[in-house]
Amino acid sequence: MSVITGVTRGGASWTPAFVVALNQQKCIGCGRCYKVCPRTVFELIDRDDLDLDDLDDSEDFDDEVPGMVMNLKDVLDCIGCESCSRVCPKNCLSHAPQSISAD
Repeated sequence: MSVITGVTRGGASWTPAFVVALNQQKCIGCGRCYKVCPRTVFELIDRDDLDLDDLDDSEDFDDEVPGMVMNLKDVLDCIGCESCSRVCPKNCLSHAPQSISAD
């Protein structure tokens, strides 16, 4: 399986890792990933707007916590820089390299 790779200005090989998931149960809604993202991958939403049926372990989710939580708005806009993961204090984001399709 071949994955997307690039070359830095210095000539080093680089493999971007794109956002594949966001754990909203761990998210504290700090907005750091939103602020650092150069694209429109994230959006802040009200915790009350979450559909708890879509969360894996909704019984562990503290729905009494007020405020905002991060949501994936457009994962296809991700450029794979992983800046969001570097600033996330709760390690809510998962990334993976993208395979090159033969289509």
